[in-house]
This record gives sequence, structure tokens and C-alpha cells, in this order.
Amino acid sequence: MKKLIILVFLAPFASGLTQQTGPKLPHQVVADWAKLPAGWYFGEVAGVDLDADDNVWVFTRGKHPVIQFDSAGNMLQAWNQFPAKEAHALRVGPEGHIWTVDVSDHHVMKSTPEGRLVMILGRHPAADSKSFNRPATLTFAPNGDIYIADGYINGRVMKFNSEGEFLMQFGRPGSGPAEFGRVHDIALSKDGLIYVADPDNYRIQIFNEDGKLLDQWTDLGQVHALYYVEREDVLYMSDTGQRLLKVDMNGKVLGQLSSYGKVPGKIDIAHYLAVDSTGAIYVAELNNWRVQKFVDGP
Repeated sequence: MKKLIILVFLAPFASGLTQQTGPKLPHQVVADWAKLPAGWYFGEVAGVDLDADDNVWVFTRGKHPVIQFDSAGNMLQAWNQFPAKEAHALRVGPEGHIWTVDVSDHHVMKSTPEGRLVMILGRHPAADSKSFNRPATLTFAPNGDIYIADGYINGRVMKFNSEGEFLMQFGRPGSGPAEFGRVHDIALSKDGLIYVADPDNYRIQIFNEDGKLLDQWTDLGQVHALYYVEREDVLYMSDTGQRLLKVDMNGKVLGQLSSYGKVPGKIDIAHYLAVDSTGAIYVAELNNWRVQKFVDGP
């Protein structure tokens, strides 16, 4: 590992000159998965995640910002009055709360599954420890700590405890080691490492829990979305928002799926993604205004 890190630091950052490929994943798209009421449409779909029962939560820029589906695509509920200025990401927290990120209103909101607001973080575009400037997403540590990608302007990862109290931060804007052009997604592995997608610099940087840079991967394309699956100990990701990848924890591509397009099974900006307990992949697409479900096998 020490020899690898030395080599990485000597290499040019954000080169984006090579791109791994891999075998085709066995997944097939489920046609017309999401069953919306007559006359409804998603609009741009910004975020997607799963709760403990494999219900699917969707965050959109349409008239119904937060929508819950079961795994078969039947709509369970919609939050019609939710105050979302520009939806960007949604994550289900360890206790089942629904966390949403509003990139234009610079805040992160925690709500009950019924839509009652519990906590709000941010709301002021600044670089201090209580504010964000166009945040992107968040993820959670096993103890409930919250990692927030304050990604578009401030170029940093911030850590809060479960009560919303600031603990630490790392990163700054730039293209050098431990710097970010844009923090678009973050994921934590079971050994506590933090994986940060920095698409503007064509890399994923890997940190320990103290924010120390350990490694980087520069041959996976322009990765926007990360989703760690503990039972497989792998990362699923989207490259340039159009190709889905399955990658082991050494950065090797194990499989890939899809390409740019408009028809079912193709993708146009896979903004975020999620993987359920059966291995099905859910993809939130901005430009195609839909959520697609890909299942393992026919």
C-alpha cells in the first residue's frame, strides 16, 4: 500500500486518460416499473434510495417531490407539499428517516417516513461549519454520524453527529491531493474508509475516518454516483452519468451495464443509484425523467 500511494502522488491528478472496462452485468431492465397515477409524471429525478423493507424512495423536481414505491413499483405515498426548491439527493437514514438535499436552498432536511420535518442543517451559502454552499448528498456511519458532501462550491466533506453537531471536515476546492473539483457523492465501506466521487477531476479519492488521503482511482471515468453494498463488499457507480459499473474494493471493474440513450434500458444522466437486498439496481435519471429498475437475470 505504501508503494502504491507514492506512485499515485507522482502521477498527474485528474488525468482521466484511461478508462477500465469489464464484462456485461447480467441485469435486465424492468419495463414500466414505476406505476404513477394517471396524469402524473416525475420531472427530473434527482435521487433514489431504499428503506429496510426494500421500498423505493424517489426525490424529483416535479410536482410531487418525494414519492415512495414498493419493490413492484406500486406507489405507496407522495409528499405533495414538501418544500423542495431544487431536489438533488435523498438518503434513508439508519433509523428509517428520510434525508433530502436541496442544492439551491443550501440545506439538508431530516423527515419522518410520513413527511414530518425533524431537523434541518444549513440554509446559508457559506463556508463555515454551520452552512453549505450547493451541497450534493450525504451518507451515514454505523454510529449515526452524518457525512455531507458540501460539494459544488466549498469542495469539502463535512461530518456531523446524529444530533446535527459539527465534528470535522476535510477537503478544499482544487485538483491536487485531498482537493475536489466537485464532491458529488460519498460512500463508506465496512472498514470505515470514505470513498469520494470527484467527477470534475475524473477520480475517486479514498480517505480514512480522520480525513487522511490514502489512495485514489483515476481509471473509472467521470464517476457521479456511488453506492456501497456490504454483503458483496463492492461499489456500484455511474460513469459520466451513463454507464453503470460494479467495482471491487481494489478499484477493479467487475461488470458494467447500459450506455447513453432514451429507450428503456439506456441512460441519460444517472444522477444517483441504489441497490436492494436482491441485487436489483435502481437508477435516478435527470434527463429521462424516470427511475429505472434493473434486475439480475431475465
